[in-house]
Order: sequence, then C-alpha cells, then structure tokens
Amino acid sequence: MNKVISIIGAGLAGCECAWILANNNIKVKLYEMKPENKSEAHTSNDFAELVCSNSLKSESLTNACGLLKKEMEILDSLFIRAAYKAKIPAGQALAVDRDIFSKYITEKIKSNGNIEIINKEVCNVDDIDGIKVIATGPLTTSKLMENLKKKIGDDSLYFFDAAAPIIDADSIDYSKAYFMDRYGTVGQGDYLNLSMNKEEYLTFYNELINAKSANRHSFDKLLLFEGCMPIEEMAKRGEKTLVFGPLKPV
Repeated sequence: MNKVISIIGAGLAGCECAWILANNNIKVKLYEMKPENKSEAHTSNDFAELVCSNSLKSESLTNACGLLKKEMEILDSLFIRAAYKAKIPAGQALAVDRDIFSKYITEKIKSNGNIEIINKEVCNVDDIDGIKVIATGPLTTSKLMENLKKKIGDDSLYFFDAAAPIIDADSIDYSKAYFMDRYGTVGQGDYLNLSMNKEEYLTFYNELINAKSANRHSFDKLLLFEGCMPIEEMAKRGEKTLVFGPLKPV
C-alpha cells in the first residue's frame, strides 16, 4: 500500500493506530500539537499522556476489561506493552506509572521508521490530504472542535470525567487504616482500607455532600459520565449509594 495515512493526535488511540499501521508497513503521518501547544489538562511533552486515572482496570480474564487487554496483547498492542513496562502494584487492576508509560510509548513511536511526526496543531481536517484518522479525544482544541461541528453537528461532542484525588502517604494514620486485597484474592495488600461503623460513615457522608467544591475549569460542564463519577455527586443520590458503589465492603 503506497498511500500515507494521517493521524491527528498522539494520545492513546492515535499512537496505537500509528503503531499497528506502521508495523504493517503502512506509512503514517502523526500530527501532534505538543510541545508547542498544550490543553489545560496536559503537563508532559510525551505522547499518550494519562491525564485522569492511572488504572487500566482489571486484568482478570473473567470480565470484559481483562479479556480485551489479553486480545490487545495478542495483537501486539503498544498500549499493553507500555502498561506492563510501567506496571505498579494494584491488586487485580493493571495500574501504571504515568511517566514511564508515556515515555515508553513516545520512544517507540519516534523510533519507528514508518511514522513521521509532525508537531503542528491541526485546525481544519481539510488541510490534510488522503486518508485521515481523527484521534484528538476529549481534549480536542476549540478550533478543531468548531471545524468538526460544521461537519457532523455538535450534539455528541461532549466529555466529562472525574479525577481521583492524590494524598501524601505520610499523612495517613496507619493505626486506623490497613492494607488488604479486594474480593478475597491473595496478593500483597495493594489497597488501603479505612473501616467505619454506621455513625462514622454517616458523619463522613454528611461532610462529603456538604463540603465546599473546587472551582471547575471553564471547559468543564457538569454533565456527568456515569462510568466515572465524582464521589460527592454519587453521594448526593442517596445515603446508601456509596456502600453499594466505591465504598462497598470487598
């Protein structure tokens, strides 16, 4: 195949697509606006930057998430290669060191002779000839978003996600918190637990739903993605919502 395929965006999808095409001897032009331009969520110059969770969900073959990752591994997925290179303890979940993960993918993409990297912000898909793959994801720039809206409408162009809080390990009182595995599996105690009786839980619950909220970015509209909700928004749905969700006793 003599045609060159142009991919806009060197995130997870763009890099995976470029990797598979290039390894099948197809020439790729990979357009990435970093490092010259970053969105409000980007901090690194590397490709495939994880700006939300560093957990890639379960590795177990008994569920869809684990099965999908095994299928990707069989197909020589760069994503999976990088994940196991950057893996950190997280029980049954495949969690990664963000920096190692992104750096590994960046090095592999840059060293592939079939991939030409073009550091340029694409504002109009018509400026690129040939076959095009748009892989800009939820952090698509406003200029390209406006261009896409003219082509496909704006009803479906929306994304909202929740970021997990990060705390200093030295701030934890380990006389009250303890490490253990989930769902009765035997591992190295990768999850930190804090037991609460009913009174303590209700105190926590009321503090949570009445807590002062951080100001959102101007690009964040509160239309929530059900698969990754902020815990305070879940709690507002009812007093027992959390004990059947993220705080279930497993």
